[in-house]
Amino acid sequence: MARPIELSNVTQIYLEEYQRILKKMMQGMTYVTITCSISENFIKQIIPYQIAAIQMSENVLRFTTNIPVQNLALEIIRTHTEMLESLESLQNRCCVVQNSEYELYEYMCAYKEITEAMFNAMCAPPVSNSININYLREMIVHHQGGIRLAQNVLRFCICQELIPILKCMIQTLCEQLEAMEKLLDSLQNCDCEC
Repeated sequence: MARPIELSNVTQIYLEEYQRILKKMMQGMTYVTITCSISENFIKQIIPYQIAAIQMSENVLRFTTNIPVQNLALEIIRTHTEMLESLESLQNRCCVVQNSEYELYEYMCAYKEITEAMFNAMCAPPVSNSININYLREMIVHHQGGIRLAQNVLRFCICQELIPILKCMIQTLCEQLEAMEKLLDSLQNCDCEC
């Protein structure tokens, strides 16, 4: 039986803040008053997701000295802030597009499946004493969930202004996901704790 890893004080502080951010994101994405508009529901549900990406990246920036991780975190803050602003600007306009009960049911069933898988994976990622590796593992799962959430909402009749934002979101998350996976591989293959 493997012994648990002894974590440094710095790693523990990083992980405590990560858990606080994660808990707030999960609450924000779960406890949303559902309306007859998938567009409005999605925007209200995805805003806490966007905020969490920004806060998780700010958290790693407090600790990392790894330039590629730093640059990635800064890029995530920039792109997620832009997406957040775009979504917030549409919130009041997109609520007019209404959906049937069946569409709402289908949307919510898929939404719950995606978020449950994302939350479970984010609550129990493999942990190491490398904050950089921890951050990348957490953000990879976060981005995979975001891609699936955006793809889910695109299956339905939604606010036309939301569609290009979702397509841009998927493309951005896919690009960042690829960069994170490559960076994680390089850090894990490194002999030292980077």
